[in-house]
Amino acid sequence: MTRGKTVLAASLAVALPLALAAAPARAQPVSGLYIAGGAGVNLLQSTDVEAKGGGTLGEIDWQAGTASVLSLGWGFGNGLRAEIEGGYRWNHIDKAGIAPSLAAPFSGALAQYRGSQRTVSVMANVLYDFALFRDLPVTPYVGLGAGWAWIETHKLRATSNVFGLRFASDDWDNRFAYQAIAGLAFNLPVPGLAVTAEYRFFGTLSPEHDARVIALPGGAVVARGKVEADNLNHSLLVGVRYNFGQVAPARPAPAPAAAPAPAARTFLVFFDWDRADLTARARQIVAEAAQAARTQQVTRIEVAGHADRSGTPQYNQRLSQRRADNVAAELVRNGVPREQIVVQAFGESRPLVPTADGVREPQNRRVEIVLR
Repeated sequence: MTRGKTVLAASLAVALPLALAAAPARAQPVSGLYIAGGAGVNLLQSTDVEAKGGGTLGEIDWQAGTASVLSLGWGFGNGLRAEIEGGYRWNHIDKAGIAPSLAAPFSGALAQYRGSQRTVSVMANVLYDFALFRDLPVTPYVGLGAGWAWIETHKLRATSNVFGLRFASDDWDNRFAYQAIAGLAFNLPVPGLAVTAEYRFFGTLSPEHDARVIALPGGAVVARGKVEADNLNHSLLVGVRYNFGQVAPARPAPAPAAAPAPAARTFLVFFDWDRADLTARARQIVAEAAQAARTQQVTRIEVAGHADRSGTPQYNQRLSQRRADNVAAELVRNGVPREQIVVQAFGESRPLVPTADGVREPQNRRVEIVLR
């Protein structure tokens, strides 16, 4: 396993600084559909080989191998994500001690090893993103997964050149699989795009494979039967994730040139939580603003939509836009020329009452009508 640890440390030293250097964008919650993929190093723990029904036959050590995953998921905008994932892991045999009574023939310079173990998996994962560093580009996350895996001993051979014996296995089996995930996501300047670096512990229930001991050079089968083996993996992956539903945070529009204070008059229209439709009282206030616009020398009417901080910034931006559009339409219905109206949306960026993130504040759910 020394070689595997070296590869693992080298991958960490290279992957994490690259991800950090490429991630200047502010962290944002995953919302809606996303796709993700990753690849990296897989360390398969030493495998205890046991005969079907009991009895230890020996142990197989594995070289550092490769792992890759591809997933399709959905983010709920509150840190919680769910996804379906396909995975592939491959490790080549390093050495083996097969059958304690024959350990010497299968060990040292007089033994030869070849072949590999391959695992294909389909998993359902639930993950949670921690919004610990909202003003930084990094988001830590953890997850758990369960599913099914297909495990193959691919041309697996341990040959003794002393006694002319060969342990061989070429077989598939499938078993229940499970995994634990811990990672970091680094947001890139492209909205929705992130680089990920993660560790995964992946295991299955012990698979059973056909195995045989062959006498060389003739190839006569000396013994045959089922063997059970452990399948516990440690994977370090670097990948990319793209969130289709994420948009760039709206930048507040520049404030218009201030008119003389006596010429400006402001009307406030309030909304129910997570609603953009006008109440009866709201329509009355809009009608009053339209009446004032007709009787005064008004050249410009500013309609600015706002939202509280109970949702994501992206959702609140869209909600404030709908509110502003509905008020503007009501002004037009009350006889205000559309060309006099300037519509803006500020989302949660300009609260009337400052609050913490996630707080429902009625006074921040508003549209301001300013007559100039």
